[in-house]
Amino acid sequence: MADKVVLSVGQCRPDSAAIGHYLRSNFGAEVVTADTAAAALQLLAERSFQLVLLNRILDADGSEGMQILHEIRRQERWQELPVMLVSNYAEWQQKAVAAGALPGFGKAELNRPETRQRVAEALGV
Repeated sequence: MADKVVLSVGQCRPDSAAIGHYLRSNFGAEVVTADTAAAALQLLAERSFQLVLLNRILDADGSEGMQILHEIRRQERWQELPVMLVSNYAEWQQKAVAAGALPGFGKAELNRPETRQRVAEALGV
């Protein structure tokens, strides 16, 4: 079992595969996926994660990843949990940071050095 476990929420299948491959190959992370907010919150209650990646718009139902971020930040037990928004839109990245997320990345930015550095810092590696 990997010592770094990442919860990836709301990605479409191709993006989920790409992000999962990226995290496994670069950081040796285990990647757990959730399609909905309810599934993500259930997983957070059951397991320990080192990072949560939230899609801006969840592919399964069109809900907003920011709603999950707000719920995570409302819960005292998850206050210190690193969360990043997966979005190519700078204005949404700014909104996420203002709501308590770390600076995230867009799918098009996955292989950029700054993305690797941000994820490494979030995972503590």
